[in-house]
This record gives sequence, structure tokens and C-alpha cells, in this order.
Amino acid sequence: MDDVHFMKQALQEAQRAMDEEEVPVGAVVVMNGKIIARGHNMTEKLQDPTAHAEMIALTAAFNALGSKYLPEATLYVTLEPCPMCAGALYWSKIGRVVYGADDSKNGYRKVAGDRWPFHKNTELSYGCCAEEGARLMKDFFQQKR
Repeated sequence: MDDVHFMKQALQEAQRAMDEEEVPVGAVVVMNGKIIARGHNMTEKLQDPTAHAEMIALTAAFNALGSKYLPEATLYVTLEPCPMCAGALYWSKIGRVVYGADDSKNGYRKVAGDRWPFHKNTELSYGCCAEEGARLMKDFFQQKR
């Protein structure tokens, strides 16, 4: 399985969020070629501003493994993580983060700039299926206007 395959799964989660009138961001956590956790934005449903796709997926992964660390896991998320989610990813010691579309308004780079916000052993890839994730965001906010 490759990055595109797993990002498509995250995009399905983003579509679920959109169908539930949530900002369409989706995430999956993968270990050993298998999805161990899924998440999508649930901030409106839960009335919780921390209920981002990454946070939901990370919590599910921690519970599935009975561990607070994910050094062997990869998180696939459709949008650049925000500073809060980047902090959670740091503390999780996740092995790899793959994100799709950039988020110039709320992404971690707005705060971190050139500083590395993740754990020192975390690898980062970005741009995977970025157009699809960006299109969902654009469509969602156009519908809201």
C-alpha cells in the first residue's frame, strides 16, 4: 500500500465530515500497512474546538494499542495540521506524518515557521492528494456562504 491509497482513506473521512456539516478534514493512522484508527472533524457535533480529525484519530489509535506513543505509525491527514494538532503529534512521538493540502491560515507553519514542531524522529511528507483535499475545503466554504 502506498501514500495515495491511505490518503484516499483520509479523504473518505473528510467527506464524512462534510456530509455531517463539519469542516472536511479526515485522518487515518496506519501501522504495518493497516489502518488502526480513523477520524474526521467533529467540532460541531461534540461542541469541542479540540475535536479535530487528527485528535480523534490519535485518541482512537492510543486506545487501540493501549499506548500513548506511536513511533511505528503514520498519520495521513487531508490538511496541514494546526499548531494544536502538531503539538499532539509531537507528544505522540508518531513516526511519520503525511498531509495533503497546505493551510496558510491555520496550519502549524503559521506559528512554527521554519521550526520543526514534531518529534525529532518524525518524518514529514506533504502534498499527497492535495488537490482533492483543497477542493473539499473550497466546496464546503462556498456552500456556507
